[in-house]
Amino acid sequence: MFDPKMVIVVRKDLGMRKGKLAAQAAHAAQEAILDRSAETPRLKDSADILAWLANNYRKIVVSVNSEAELLDLVRRAEEAGINHHLVKDLGKTEFNGVETYTALALGPADPTVVDSLSGSLPLI
Repeated sequence: MFDPKMVIVVRKDLGMRKGKLAAQAAHAAQEAILDRSAETPRLKDSADILAWLANNYRKIVVSVNSEAELLDLVRRAEEAGINHHLVKDLGKTEFNGVETYTALALGPADPTVVDSLSGSLPLI
């Protein structure tokens, strides 16, 4: 059975409160499976997403220590053609009004592909 997974990467260097970190991870996961280019949001057209939803919604949360590391993962995800979503917080509750990249969802996709990007990152 094919069992795609999603890895959510959060920035540890920001010192986000636990609730803020959880919200940013949730934003990343949600946006990675939604297509909001249409008037009404719908699931992205992906066999990996459908397989993920049909199974156990496997998610792993890991961390990086800087914006540069997070953006490097975005670049590598784009090069690999892997589904992803980068979260930019608007800074209304933390970060003193400064828009800040906080989290990234990789996948859902084949675990070997996701792990090639994130397998060496530490769990939260």
